[in-house]
Amino acid sequence: MAVGTSDPQQARPPAAPAQPRPGGGVFAESFSLGRIAGVHVGLNWSMLLVFWLVMWSLAESLFPNVAAGATRAAYWGAAVLGALVFYASLLVHEVGHSVVARRYGLVVEGITLWFFGGVSRLRGEAPTAQAELRIAAVGPAISLGLAVVFAVIAVVLAVVKAPTLIAAVPAWLAVVNGLLAIFNIIPAFPLDGGRVLRAVLWRRTGDRTAATRSAARAGAWFGWTLSLLGILELFGTGSFGGLWLVFLGWFLVNAARAEGSQSVLRDSLQGVRIADAMSTEPIAVPDWIVLQEFIDDYAMRYRHTTFPTRDFDGRINGLVSLAQVKAASGDRRAVRVRDVMWKLDEVPTARPDEPLIDLLERMNRYQATRALVFDSDNLVGLISPADVARILQVAALRRSHAT
Repeated sequence: MAVGTSDPQQARPPAAPAQPRPGGGVFAESFSLGRIAGVHVGLNWSMLLVFWLVMWSLAESLFPNVAAGATRAAYWGAAVLGALVFYASLLVHEVGHSVVARRYGLVVEGITLWFFGGVSRLRGEAPTAQAELRIAAVGPAISLGLAVVFAVIAVVLAVVKAPTLIAAVPAWLAVVNGLLAIFNIIPAFPLDGGRVLRAVLWRRTGDRTAATRSAARAGAWFGWTLSLLGILELFGTGSFGGLWLVFLGWFLVNAARAEGSQSVLRDSLQGVRIADAMSTEPIAVPDWIVLQEFIDDYAMRYRHTTFPTRDFDGRINGLVSLAQVKAASGDRRAVRVRDVMWKLDEVPTARPDEPLIDLLERMNRYQATRALVFDSDNLVGLISPADVARILQVAALRRSHAT
């Protein structure tokens, strides 16, 4: 599909990079916690629910069982402290990944704490299998180290005969950090152990794509196993823990598939620039025309589903799609294009010489399917799903021809 512009010389790029739409994706940040070691840290709203559940289970069940005789306020105080330090431990785990990743030249977009723990958002892939191994292994190593530290603290408190409730906090932290290290080292993508497995297979075979597929399959099988165990526990005992295993397994299955697909996509698009994929000479629609005029003069005339928009001065200021026009309410002879279009700060933008995979990752953060391409002061292209599909088909043809 080819798209064109009526006035490319008057197009203007955005004054500043557009920001991703808030709330997009499972790891979306709801609250900012600032920066640690130069890495931005955010919190997803789901973490607040888990934080409450952890505190409640500690204050109402675990601590009263191991340290009887304390007041309810003391149990809740210990629970708050334990939960805070545990999530600080999760954060240190993720910061470890991010710091090592930066040493190997990867861009760290941030860390988000969410329902199942934490995630470091890294842009790109590790340059070598050795780098992948070190980035993945540092997290479980940190958790294991923290488990040892907390265990030592608990032993020291017991030796000096500190109150049982006080010693119970580091003892619990030792156990959960140890379990976190063990769980994460399981060789199932996208857990840290799955990334270690990918690094080992990559180093052994020299084929990162095949290694990713193998690690992703292991992750999916592990996720299905967890879900099955959760179902058996749920129906066998009625325990809430069974439901937790089902959700965790479901998440791991989907995450393994998504991570595997993303890695294969990145390898398929290695070396492909945006200029190689974009549709050139996009047609810019005046933003002041009414929707009926847009339908008559543009939608019916050109075989495109998306058009850049321009203002009276010829500056590109957004993007409009046929779907937006179709969904618009009101009289199409009164509603204007500017009333339904995406504004420029809601649209991903790029340069022709950028790697295509970097733009696709940026589009995913925007939850967008189109992007505008600027060269200096001119709008020179548009990236659509059809453009990406064509490039992937060509890459598949090249691989099949090579074999």
